Amino acid sequence: MISTRTPSRTPARAALALAGLALLAACSGPTASTDDTPTDARPPTTGDLRVAVISHGTAGDAFWNVVKNGATAAGEQLGVAVDYHSDGDPGRQATLVDNAVSQRVGGIVVSLANPDALKTSVERAVAAGIPVITINSGSARSAGFGALAHVGQEEDVAGEQAGRRLREAGKTKLLCVIHEAGNIGLNQRCDGARTGFGGAVATLQVDINNPTDVESRIKGALQTDPSVDAVLALNPQVAVSSVNAVRGASSTAAVATFDLNGDVTGAIKAGDVLFAVDQQQYQQGYLPVVMLKLYRDNANTVGGGRPVLTGPGFVDGANVDRVAEYAERGTR
Repeated sequence: MISTRTPSRTPARAALALAGLALLAACSGPTASTDDTPTDARPPTTGDLRVAVISHGTAGDAFWNVVKNGATAAGEQLGVAVDYHSDGDPGRQATLVDNAVSQRVGGIVVSLANPDALKTSVERAVAAGIPVITINSGSARSAGFGALAHVGQEEDVAGEQAGRRLREAGKTKLLCVIHEAGNIGLNQRCDGARTGFGGAVATLQVDINNPTDVESRIKGALQTDPSVDAVLALNPQVAVSSVNAVRGASSTAAVATFDLNGDVTGAIKAGDVLFAVDQQQYQQGYLPVVMLKLYRDNANTVGGGRPVLTGPGFVDGANVDRVAEYAERGTR
């Protein structure tokens, strides 16, 4: 079962100090004009800072629990009130952004898995004078919407590196499993993997909300085409299903995945997963809260118009023992 434990302790304050120093040293990024916004519609500039973190995560998704943990830890350390909300439906996620605007929060952190669905709501927040930082997906659209910065990894680059690693492992035919329809970041991962792999790459669409069907579809694909010798999952839960599917199909395909949890680190230790692409999503929750605090209190921005990258890193047999501890406590 996927672990969703909250961390038993927050990272050392030294890590916060280092993050703060990095942000204070950064150059200015884009800001949006709010001249037409009524004064009473703008968020307060004094008093306690309240930040709304709004993701496209689905209920029980261990990945987004780690993002939430990062945002919560930063809020506790900085005295910032953090409200975390999520909805996998793009329309309902946009409504959550609209609600945050109507509540006059002091900052919004939002993932852009479906930028077109979020565009109007994000631009409305910016017009209301609320600073917005985007995370995870949609970096190419972030500045155009008026966001202060984007925090995440470049999905096509990460996918290319994953594909290259599988090619270097001697694999010749790759199955890339997409678990959320309409999520541009997942398609970018598979497109990048195709570039890095250089061999035959097929994609398989599954629904992460139906784990039994996910395993069945992957198993069926492996049985239909026994020449597939590598499976690239884009989510830890799908990685576990992929391992089970490989066994069920009596396949020798190697499994690799994006992102971490305790099950994935255990599977790497056991030799069932070759490696995990780690985008260090804890930072995607943690850093935006720090950035919004610095922006409100000291007018600092970070990134200079470019994404603040949290990955990709790679976890494999060489470093899994160290990382596993952090994954178990919900910070990796």
